[in-house]
Amino acid sequence: MSRPPASIQPLVVLIRRIRETYALSVLLIGHTMRLVMGLSDRIIVLDHGVQLAEGSPREIQSDARVIAAYLGAEDAA
Repeated sequence: MSRPPASIQPLVVLIRRIRETYALSVLLIGHTMRLVMGLSDRIIVLDHGVQLAEGSPREIQSDARVIAAYLGAEDAA
């Protein structure tokens, strides 16, 4: 996956610094997929408030239910 847009690079740097410096988990809620996929170790995907999938970025990217819900692939479910 490509890098997040330059406009959010300062946010990426800040979140990584917080994680590394303080050994904290960060709850990130967002729709900028490059940001979410680039920063996350684990992702939970919600669809209308219901958990649809949970896993690593790689697992989420290939999850048929996520693809169907967010890209509209009719045969992915």
